[in-house]
Amino acid sequence: MRPKEKPAASQLAAYLAVAYALLVAYASLHPLAGWRDTGAPVLDFLSAPWPRYYTGFDLAANILAYAPLGFLLVPALAGRLGLPAAALVAAIAGGGLSFALEALQNFLPSRVPSNIDLACNGLGAMIGAAAGINWGREWVDGGRLHRLRGRLVWRGRAADFGLVLLGLWLLAQLNPELLLFGMGDLRALLELPSLRYSARRFALLEAGVAAAGVLAAGLVAWSLLRRQNRRLLLALLLAPLAIKAFANAVLVNAAQFAQWLTPGNAAGFAAGALALVAATWLPPLGQRMLAALALLFATALVNLAPENPYLAASLAVWQQGHFLNFNGLTRLVSSLWPFAALPYLMLPRPHREQPE
Repeated sequence: MRPKEKPAASQLAAYLAVAYALLVAYASLHPLAGWRDTGAPVLDFLSAPWPRYYTGFDLAANILAYAPLGFLLVPALAGRLGLPAAALVAAIAGGGLSFALEALQNFLPSRVPSNIDLACNGLGAMIGAAAGINWGREWVDGGRLHRLRGRLVWRGRAADFGLVLLGLWLLAQLNPELLLFGMGDLRALLELPSLRYSARRFALLEAGVAAAGVLAAGLVAWSLLRRQNRRLLLALLLAPLAIKAFANAVLVNAAQFAQWLTPGNAAGFAAGALALVAATWLPPLGQRMLAALALLFATALVNLAPENPYLAASLAVWQQGHFLNFNGLTRLVSSLWPFAALPYLMLPRPHREQPE
Protein backbone atom coordinates (compact mmCIF):
# COMPACT_ATOMS: atom_id res chain seq x y z
CA MET A 1 0.00 0.00 0.00
CA ARG A 2 1.40 3.33 -1.05
CA PRO A 3 1.82 5.96 1.68
CA LYS A 4 -0.49 8.96 1.52
CA GLU A 5 1.11 11.71 -0.55
CA LYS A 6 1.63 15.13 0.95
CA PRO A 7 -0.05 18.05 -0.81
CA ALA A 8 2.10 19.98 -3.23
CA ALA A 9 3.42 23.28 -1.98
CA SER A 10 1.81 26.50 -3.11
CA GLN A 11 4.36 28.92 -4.54
CA LEU A 12 1.81 31.73 -4.44
CA ALA A 13 1.19 31.17 -0.73
CA ALA A 14 4.96 31.15 -0.12
CA TYR A 15 5.44 34.45 -1.98
CA LEU A 16 2.52 36.01 -0.13
CA ALA A 17 3.85 34.80 3.22
CA VAL A 18 7.30 36.30 2.56
CA ALA A 19 5.79 39.59 1.35
CA TYR A 20 3.47 39.74 4.35
CA ALA A 21 6.29 39.02 6.80
CA LEU A 22 8.35 41.86 5.31
CA LEU A 23 5.38 44.23 5.57
CA VAL A 24 4.82 43.25 9.21
CA ALA A 25 8.50 43.83 9.96
CA TYR A 26 8.41 47.30 8.40
CA ALA A 27 5.21 48.26 10.20
CA SER A 28 6.68 47.05 13.52
CA LEU A 29 9.90 49.03 13.07
CA HIS A 30 8.44 52.12 11.37
CA PRO A 31 9.89 54.75 10.94
CA LEU A 32 13.26 52.92 11.03
CA ALA A 33 15.03 56.06 12.25
CA GLY A 34 17.00 57.10 15.32
CA TRP A 35 18.50 53.72 16.15
CA ARG A 36 20.42 53.82 19.45
CA ASP A 37 21.43 51.57 22.33
CA THR A 38 19.83 52.73 25.57
CA GLY A 39 21.84 50.29 27.64
CA ALA A 40 18.69 48.65 29.06
CA PRO A 41 18.51 44.84 28.99
CA VAL A 42 16.96 43.80 25.68
CA LEU A 43 14.63 41.19 27.22
CA ASP A 44 13.34 43.25 30.15
CA PHE A 45 10.03 43.77 28.35
CA LEU A 46 9.19 40.07 28.85
CA SER A 47 8.68 40.57 32.60
CA ALA A 48 7.10 44.03 32.43
CA PRO A 49 3.74 44.47 34.25
CA TRP A 50 0.45 44.89 32.42
CA PRO A 51 0.41 48.42 30.90
CA ARG A 52 -1.87 50.99 32.49
CA TYR A 53 -3.36 52.16 29.21
CA TYR A 54 -4.36 49.53 26.69
CA THR A 55 -7.46 49.31 24.50
CA GLY A 56 -9.39 46.45 23.01
CA PHE A 57 -8.49 47.81 19.59
CA ASP A 58 -4.79 47.38 20.37
CA LEU A 59 -5.28 43.78 21.45
CA ALA A 60 -7.45 42.91 18.44
CA ALA A 61 -5.11 44.65 15.99
CA ASN A 62 -2.08 42.75 17.29
CA ILE A 63 -3.92 39.43 17.04
CA LEU A 64 -5.29 40.10 13.57
CA ALA A 65 -1.94 41.38 12.28
CA TYR A 66 -0.29 37.96 12.63
CA ALA A 67 -3.25 35.71 11.74
CA PRO A 68 -2.72 36.03 7.95
CA LEU A 69 0.98 35.18 8.35
CA GLY A 70 0.18 31.99 10.24
CA PHE A 71 -2.48 31.10 7.69
CA LEU A 72 -0.27 31.66 4.63
CA LEU A 73 2.68 29.75 6.05
CA VAL A 74 0.64 26.55 6.33
CA PRO A 75 0.03 25.97 2.59
CA ALA A 76 3.52 27.33 1.86
CA LEU A 77 5.09 24.62 4.02
CA ALA A 78 2.52 21.84 3.61
CA GLY A 79 4.23 20.26 0.61
CA ARG A 80 7.37 19.55 2.61
CA LEU A 81 5.98 18.96 6.09
CA GLY A 82 2.34 18.01 5.77
CA LEU A 83 -0.49 20.13 7.14
CA PRO A 84 -0.21 19.41 10.92
CA ALA A 85 3.57 19.95 11.06
CA ALA A 86 3.27 23.00 8.79
CA ALA A 87 0.72 24.51 11.18
CA LEU A 88 3.05 23.95 14.14
CA VAL A 89 6.02 25.52 12.33
CA ALA A 90 3.82 28.42 11.17
CA ALA A 91 2.73 29.20 14.73
CA ILE A 92 6.32 29.03 16.02
CA ALA A 93 7.63 31.14 13.12
CA GLY A 94 4.99 33.82 13.71
CA GLY A 95 5.81 33.99 17.42
CA GLY A 96 9.54 34.01 16.67
CA LEU A 97 9.18 36.89 14.23
CA SER A 98 7.19 38.89 16.76
CA PHE A 99 9.79 38.20 19.48
CA ALA A 100 12.63 39.38 17.22
CA LEU A 101 10.80 42.55 16.22
CA GLU A 102 9.79 43.41 19.79
CA ALA A 103 13.42 42.99 20.86
CA LEU A 104 14.59 45.27 18.04
CA GLN A 105 12.13 47.95 19.19
CA ASN A 106 14.44 48.48 22.19
CA PHE A 107 16.76 50.34 19.84
CA LEU A 108 14.10 52.67 18.37
CA PRO A 109 13.21 55.72 20.48
CA SER A 110 9.74 55.96 18.95
CA ARG A 111 8.80 52.34 19.72
CA VAL A 112 8.19 50.53 23.01
CA PRO A 113 8.55 46.73 23.16
CA SER A 114 5.64 45.00 24.86
CA ASN A 115 5.05 41.50 26.18
CA ILE A 116 1.33 42.05 25.59
CA ASP A 117 1.99 42.71 21.91
CA LEU A 118 4.18 39.61 21.76
CA ALA A 119 1.49 37.46 23.35
CA CYS A 120 -1.21 38.81 21.04
CA ASN A 121 0.98 38.38 17.97
CA GLY A 122 1.77 34.80 18.93
CA LEU A 123 -1.93 34.10 19.55
CA GLY A 124 -2.76 35.55 16.15
CA ALA A 125 -0.17 33.34 14.46
CA MET A 126 -1.62 30.28 16.22
CA ILE A 127 -5.17 31.21 15.19
CA GLY A 128 -4.02 31.69 11.60
CA ALA A 129 -2.14 28.38 11.62
CA ALA A 130 -5.18 26.57 13.02
CA ALA A 131 -7.30 28.09 10.28
CA GLY A 132 -4.67 27.00 7.78
CA ILE A 133 -5.19 23.36 8.77
CA ASN A 134 -8.87 23.60 7.81
CA TRP A 135 -8.73 25.97 4.86
CA GLY A 136 -5.07 26.08 3.87
CA ARG A 137 -5.48 22.94 1.76
CA GLU A 138 -7.58 25.06 -0.62
CA TRP A 139 -4.30 26.71 -1.73
CA VAL A 140 -2.41 23.51 -2.41
CA ASP A 141 -2.61 21.08 -5.31
CA GLY A 142 -6.23 20.07 -5.86
CA GLY A 143 -7.79 22.66 -3.57
CA ARG A 144 -10.58 24.91 -4.80
CA LEU A 145 -8.53 28.10 -4.69
CA HIS A 146 -5.67 26.33 -6.45
CA ARG A 147 -8.03 25.12 -9.20
CA LEU A 148 -9.59 28.59 -9.53
CA ARG A 149 -6.15 30.15 -9.84
CA GLY A 150 -5.30 27.58 -12.52
CA ARG A 151 -8.42 28.43 -14.51
CA LEU A 152 -7.97 32.21 -14.39
CA VAL A 153 -4.20 32.77 -14.28
CA TRP A 154 -1.18 31.31 -16.05
CA ARG A 155 0.88 28.82 -14.09
CA GLY A 156 4.45 29.36 -12.96
CA ARG A 157 6.53 31.42 -10.58
CA ALA A 158 6.41 34.53 -12.78
CA ALA A 159 2.61 34.54 -12.59
CA ASP A 160 2.71 34.05 -8.81
CA PHE A 161 5.06 37.03 -8.52
CA GLY A 162 2.72 39.06 -10.72
CA LEU A 163 -0.23 38.24 -8.46
CA VAL A 164 1.75 39.42 -5.43
CA LEU A 165 2.57 42.65 -7.28
CA LEU A 166 -1.11 43.28 -7.98
CA GLY A 167 -1.96 42.59 -4.33
CA LEU A 168 0.63 45.15 -3.20
CA TRP A 169 -0.70 47.65 -5.77
CA LEU A 170 -4.18 47.29 -4.27
CA LEU A 171 -2.75 47.64 -0.76
CA ALA A 172 -1.15 50.97 -1.68
CA GLN A 173 -4.55 52.38 -2.67
CA LEU A 174 -5.52 52.32 1.03
CA ASN A 175 -3.46 55.45 1.69
CA PRO A 176 -5.74 58.50 1.26
CA GLU A 177 -2.75 60.86 1.01
CA LEU A 178 -1.55 59.43 -2.30
CA LEU A 179 -2.59 60.40 -5.80
CA LEU A 180 -4.85 57.92 -7.52
CA PHE A 181 -2.49 55.16 -8.80
CA GLY A 182 0.42 57.44 -7.87
CA MET A 183 3.35 55.10 -7.26
CA GLY A 184 7.11 55.62 -6.99
CA ASP A 185 7.21 58.87 -4.97
CA LEU A 186 10.86 59.26 -3.95
CA ARG A 187 10.89 62.95 -3.05
CA ALA A 188 11.24 62.35 0.69
CA LEU A 189 14.27 60.15 0.04
CA LEU A 190 15.99 62.13 -2.72
CA GLU A 191 14.75 65.66 -1.87
CA LEU A 192 13.56 66.22 -5.44
CA PRO A 193 12.07 69.60 -6.37
CA SER A 194 8.43 69.73 -7.45
CA LEU A 195 6.54 72.04 -9.78
CA ARG A 196 4.76 75.13 -8.52
CA TYR A 197 1.09 74.53 -7.85
CA SER A 198 -1.66 75.74 -10.15
CA ALA A 199 -5.10 74.20 -10.44
CA ARG A 200 -4.82 73.53 -14.18
CA ARG A 201 -1.32 72.09 -13.96
CA PHE A 202 -2.23 69.85 -11.04
CA ALA A 203 -5.34 68.55 -12.83
CA LEU A 204 -3.22 67.63 -15.87
CA LEU A 205 -0.61 65.90 -13.72
CA GLU A 206 -3.33 64.11 -11.80
CA ALA A 207 -4.92 62.88 -15.04
CA GLY A 208 -1.55 61.76 -16.41
CA VAL A 209 -0.70 59.79 -13.27
CA ALA A 210 -4.10 58.11 -13.18
CA ALA A 211 -4.03 57.23 -16.90
CA ALA A 212 -0.48 55.87 -16.89
CA GLY A 213 -1.05 54.04 -13.60
CA VAL A 214 -4.17 52.24 -14.74
CA LEU A 215 -2.51 51.35 -18.07
CA ALA A 216 0.57 49.87 -16.37
CA ALA A 217 -1.27 47.92 -13.68
CA GLY A 218 -3.94 46.83 -16.16
CA LEU A 219 -1.33 45.39 -18.51
CA VAL A 220 0.27 43.52 -15.61
CA ALA A 221 -3.14 42.01 -14.84
CA TRP A 222 -3.75 41.26 -18.54
CA SER A 223 -0.43 39.40 -18.78
CA LEU A 224 -1.59 37.11 -15.97
CA LEU A 225 -5.05 36.24 -17.26
CA ARG A 226 -5.24 32.83 -18.85
CA ARG A 227 -8.65 33.63 -20.32
CA GLN A 228 -8.02 37.08 -21.69
CA ASN A 229 -11.47 38.55 -21.35
CA ARG A 230 -11.60 42.34 -21.76
CA ARG A 231 -14.81 42.67 -19.76
CA LEU A 232 -13.21 40.83 -16.85
CA LEU A 233 -10.19 43.13 -17.09
CA LEU A 234 -12.34 46.26 -16.92
CA ALA A 235 -14.30 44.78 -14.02
CA LEU A 236 -11.04 44.21 -12.16
CA LEU A 237 -10.23 47.91 -12.52
CA LEU A 238 -13.20 48.74 -10.30
CA ALA A 239 -11.49 47.07 -7.32
CA PRO A 240 -8.90 49.83 -6.69
CA LEU A 241 -11.61 52.49 -6.97
CA ALA A 242 -13.69 50.70 -4.34
CA ILE A 243 -10.60 50.37 -2.11
CA LYS A 244 -9.83 54.09 -2.50
CA ALA A 245 -13.39 55.02 -1.51
CA PHE A 246 -13.27 52.61 1.43
CA ALA A 247 -9.97 54.06 2.67
CA ASN A 248 -11.28 57.62 2.59
CA ALA A 249 -14.54 56.65 4.31
CA VAL A 250 -12.93 54.61 7.10
CA LEU A 251 -9.58 56.34 7.65
CA VAL A 252 -10.58 59.97 7.07
CA ASN A 253 -14.28 60.76 7.08
CA ALA A 254 -17.34 58.93 5.80
CA ALA A 255 -18.55 62.14 4.14
CA GLN A 256 -15.28 62.35 2.15
CA PHE A 257 -15.37 58.86 0.64
CA ALA A 258 -15.36 60.34 -2.89
CA GLN A 259 -12.98 63.29 -2.40
CA TRP A 260 -10.40 61.56 -4.63
CA LEU A 261 -12.85 61.47 -7.57
CA THR A 262 -11.74 64.78 -9.08
CA PRO A 263 -12.21 65.77 -12.74
CA GLY A 264 -8.51 65.07 -13.34
CA ASN A 265 -8.70 61.59 -11.84
CA ALA A 266 -11.94 60.77 -13.66
CA ALA A 267 -10.55 61.89 -17.02
CA GLY A 268 -7.27 60.08 -16.42
CA PHE A 269 -8.97 56.84 -15.42
CA ALA A 270 -11.22 56.92 -18.49
CA ALA A 271 -8.29 57.66 -20.81
CA GLY A 272 -6.16 54.95 -19.20
CA ALA A 273 -8.96 52.39 -19.46
CA LEU A 274 -9.45 53.15 -23.18
CA ALA A 275 -5.70 52.93 -23.80
CA LEU A 276 -5.60 49.65 -21.88
CA VAL A 277 -8.32 48.08 -24.02
CA ALA A 278 -6.53 49.19 -27.18
CA ALA A 279 -3.21 47.82 -25.88
CA THR A 280 -4.67 44.35 -25.38
CA TRP A 281 -4.40 43.82 -29.16
CA LEU A 282 -0.63 44.37 -29.07
CA PRO A 283 1.74 41.38 -28.99
CA PRO A 284 2.84 40.35 -25.45
CA LEU A 285 6.30 41.90 -25.80
CA GLY A 286 4.77 45.18 -26.97
CA GLN A 287 2.38 45.14 -24.01
CA ARG A 288 5.19 44.69 -21.52
CA MET A 289 7.24 47.47 -23.11
CA LEU A 290 4.23 49.80 -23.07
CA ALA A 291 3.54 48.95 -19.41
CA ALA A 292 7.17 49.72 -18.52
CA LEU A 293 7.01 53.07 -20.31
CA ALA A 294 3.74 53.90 -18.56
CA LEU A 295 5.33 53.05 -15.21
CA LEU A 296 8.29 55.32 -15.86
CA PHE A 297 6.02 58.13 -17.09
CA ALA A 298 3.72 57.88 -14.06
CA THR A 299 6.67 57.77 -11.66
CA ALA A 300 8.19 60.89 -13.23
CA LEU A 301 4.87 62.77 -12.93
CA VAL A 302 4.40 61.70 -9.31
CA ASN A 303 7.80 63.11 -8.40
CA LEU A 304 7.05 66.39 -10.19
CA ALA A 305 3.53 66.89 -8.83
CA PRO A 306 3.19 69.74 -6.31
CA GLU A 307 1.30 69.33 -3.06
CA ASN A 308 -2.42 69.89 -3.51
CA PRO A 309 -3.43 72.48 -0.87
CA TYR A 310 -7.08 71.43 -1.07
CA LEU A 311 -6.22 67.80 -0.36
CA ALA A 312 -3.90 68.89 2.47
CA ALA A 313 -6.73 70.96 3.98
CA SER A 314 -9.20 68.07 3.78
CA LEU A 315 -6.70 65.74 5.46
CA ALA A 316 -5.77 68.26 8.16
CA VAL A 317 -8.46 66.83 10.45
CA TRP A 318 -7.26 63.28 9.80
CA GLN A 319 -6.19 61.72 13.08
CA GLN A 320 -3.99 58.84 11.99
CA GLY A 321 -3.73 57.41 15.52
CA HIS A 322 -3.62 53.63 15.37
CA PHE A 323 -3.13 53.76 11.60
CA LEU A 324 0.13 55.72 11.66
CA ASN A 325 2.32 52.67 11.06
CA PHE A 326 -0.12 51.27 8.50
CA ASN A 327 -0.06 54.49 6.50
CA GLY A 328 3.73 54.51 6.59
CA LEU A 329 3.61 50.94 5.29
CA THR A 330 1.30 51.76 2.38
CA ARG A 331 3.48 54.74 1.49
CA LEU A 332 6.56 52.51 1.40
CA VAL A 333 4.77 49.97 -0.82
CA SER A 334 3.67 52.70 -3.21
CA SER A 335 7.20 54.14 -3.37
CA LEU A 336 8.86 50.82 -4.20
CA TRP A 337 6.17 49.22 -6.36
CA PRO A 338 7.32 50.49 -9.80
CA PHE A 339 10.84 49.27 -9.12
CA ALA A 340 9.53 45.78 -8.37
CA ALA A 341 7.16 45.79 -11.35
CA LEU A 342 9.80 46.81 -13.92
CA PRO A 343 11.92 43.64 -13.52
CA TYR A 344 8.75 41.55 -13.72
CA LEU A 345 7.83 43.20 -17.02
CA MET A 346 11.29 43.03 -18.53
CA LEU A 347 12.21 39.45 -17.73
CA PRO A 348 11.54 37.20 -20.76
CA ARG A 349 8.82 34.62 -20.25
CA PRO A 350 7.81 31.74 -22.49
CA HIS A 351 4.47 32.09 -24.23
CA ARG A 352 3.12 28.85 -22.89
CA GLU A 353 2.45 28.22 -19.22
CA GLN A 354 5.01 26.34 -17.17
CA PRO A 355 4.29 23.74 -14.53
CA GLU A 356 4.35 24.94 -10.93
